Amino acid sequence: MENWIGFYTLAIKETKRVLRIWRQTLVPPIITTTLYFLIFGTLIGHRIGEMGGVSYMQFIAPGLIMMSAITAAYTNTASSFFLSKFVRNIEELLVSPLSTHTIIWGYVAGSITRGGMVGVLVTTVTLCFVSFEIHSWVMIIATMLLTIIAFALGGIINAVFARTFDDIGIIPTFVLTPLTYLGGVFYSVSLLPAFWQNVSQFNPIVYMISGFRYGFLGTSDVSLYYTFAVLGTLIVVLYSWAYYLVEKGIGLRS
Repeated sequence: MENWIGFYTLAIKETKRVLRIWRQTLVPPIITTTLYFLIFGTLIGHRIGEMGGVSYMQFIAPGLIMMSAITAAYTNTASSFFLSKFVRNIEELLVSPLSTHTIIWGYVAGSITRGGMVGVLVTTVTLCFVSFEIHSWVMIIATMLLTIIAFALGGIINAVFARTFDDIGIIPTFVLTPLTYLGGVFYSVSLLPAFWQNVSQFNPIVYMISGFRYGFLGTSDVSLYYTFAVLGTLIVVLYSWAYYLVEKGIGLRS
């Protein structure tokens, strides 16, 4: 019973935090996506024409939505968990009756809220520029949810090892952003030379964006089986790692 109350309390706290600073959590993705559509969609898109059998704006739209959700999910847990560690609130959670599972999922719930809201808002902006005949809502929701969970767990791990607020930006800047831009947001992986197609197979974001794009357009660069296999494996690995770090209190106890 304590775990359910604790989870609910943590989830509500994280959700209120997202809504309280909405100018930082919800507005920037809307502005960024609008600029992407104006530059890549409207100005460049007409020159490119079609890609994957659809207009270029339709092609990049799912990737832009997923990119915004990934950034929001990762940033949310990384900043919130590190802040709790910085002000030593996390120590109170560690000595409380709450299980490690409850603590982790409480923070992940906040990222699900933020990532989901960002996804909905960016989708709304997207519909101002392009229309869709949705192929599979199940695929859209499932891929989005699993991706948010995976990167929320990654944010917790980042926060555990971070020693300063600047450390939180290292992974997004030098790892997350390059993988996202090379994950097929603005192009089809099938257009790459054979060598780079093989290299792209080691980028998990390729599978996430391809699966999400399939939900909108019914086309994908990779098998849907691989999409869920990669997502499932990534979540299990990241969750196990996060659980180990929080359970042992590594980098959390002074």
